[in-house]
Amino acid sequence: MKVSIKALFILLITFLAINVYGQQKESNSKFRREFLDNINRTRQKGCTCGTTYMPPAPPLIWNEQLETAAIGHAFDMADENYFSHTSKDGRTMEKRIATAGYTFKGFKSFMIGENIAEGQQSIAEVMQGWFKSEGHCKNLMNPGFKEVGIAVYNHYWVQDFGGRETFSADQQKLLRSGKYRLIEKQ
Repeated sequence: MKVSIKALFILLITFLAINVYGQQKESNSKFRREFLDNINRTRQKGCTCGTTYMPPAPPLIWNEQLETAAIGHAFDMADENYFSHTSKDGRTMEKRIATAGYTFKGFKSFMIGENIAEGQQSIAEVMQGWFKSEGHCKNLMNPGFKEVGIAVYNHYWVQDFGGRETFSADQQKLLRSGKYRLIEKQ
């Protein structure tokens, strides 16, 4: 049986991706809990981001679509050796998050954000850095964000935020009746 180098390379990459992702999945429960506890403890009491006091905000919940977007970006930054919110191939945070399935369609409001970091060795260290940075801290404390997904790969950290608000029961009834109509942004 003749196997090409390219086929072996693809098989190896697939194997490594499954193993790396699988290892992360095994520790996901602890990883998620530690991050959410750290974030929500601060959101519960409020904090100062730079010179701006951010009042208490509702707790964030974990979102697997945002986690998928974060995993992909952390892997890409590590594999391609760069550090940016924009992928080397031009994909933006918006595109990566939408590709992971976190979209605005069918929601009354929609917002997303992203924190990235490189080099930190632990959740405590990366969270300390993000809370000391005004912009990162404001993302963490933004009451419009309701959900989060976080990943780390080779010391590249990605934290993707989302906030979607559903239509009220009355608004849904009006939409179904045709009295309200949704207009998609182009």
